[in-house]
Amino acid sequence: MENSKDIHHILTEQHLADAWAELLKHPADATVMHANAHRLAFADPEFLLRRETRGIRIQLEMLKPDLDQAEQDIHNTVVVFGSARFPSPEEAGQLMEKAEASGDAQAIAVARRHVRNAQHYDQARLFARLVADYSAHQTPDKRLFICTGGGPGIMEAANRGAHELGAPTVGLNIALPHEQNANPYVTPALSFKFHYFAMRKMHFMMRAKALVAFPGGFGTLDELFEVITLVQTKKAQPVPIVLFGSVYWKRLINIEVMVEEGVISLEDLQLLNYVDTPEHAWDVIRRFYDL
Repeated sequence: MENSKDIHHILTEQHLADAWAELLKHPADATVMHANAHRLAFADPEFLLRRETRGIRIQLEMLKPDLDQAEQDIHNTVVVFGSARFPSPEEAGQLMEKAEASGDAQAIAVARRHVRNAQHYDQARLFARLVADYSAHQTPDKRLFICTGGGPGIMEAANRGAHELGAPTVGLNIALPHEQNANPYVTPALSFKFHYFAMRKMHFMMRAKALVAFPGGFGTLDELFEVITLVQTKKAQPVPIVLFGSVYWKRLINIEVMVEEGVISLEDLQLLNYVDTPEHAWDVIRRFYDL
């Protein structure tokens, strides 16, 4: 016999279903976005998009991905950041062929850069395969899942590597003026889209057991320093922070200057791990957790 909790859940679900059915009686045209006092508050798009309801929208962006991931046993993730502009080796090869055929010196120079950076795509893909291979032999509570921003470039590469071994992969995408669609290797049921960068970054950290940052631009730096700050200030549990591509990172950021100027402590340098191979990146994580 169903207990009172189950009965309450069924009744609540039925009431919500009835309410939603009532909403669907209205025509699905432009009038839906017009003010309507009679419409149910939670099913009123115009009301939910008001400035005053921003707090509710933030709560929803917190709750929806959290519940969905928990229901699918996604408890531990390895977050991979990096440039959305790095092509796959296949794409880079095609761009080079096209540039050489054109004879345009500038196009050839750009294509060569793409070929050079495509190695990072391949390395991210191989790293994700190592994570997925490990998790395939673990119980659900010990599995590690690849989580990315869900877009192209390095994000696609990491999702692709895990997907190739049959592992679910998470994508936390962001709505931008220039639409960025989820890459095809994100598991559809784990493909989330955010409006608020802050909520997206919070979700990156909520399940993260490691962060692997490949060469990238402003977005990558933003996410990287967010994690470093949270770990340094002990607002988040210590996690391995791996910088893939030591030449790029040491050329871009001279962390030692911060120590020399006294703005960070010498011990803070230990928060960062520079690596140049997928195996080394995975080894840093394995040693940290004694896997």
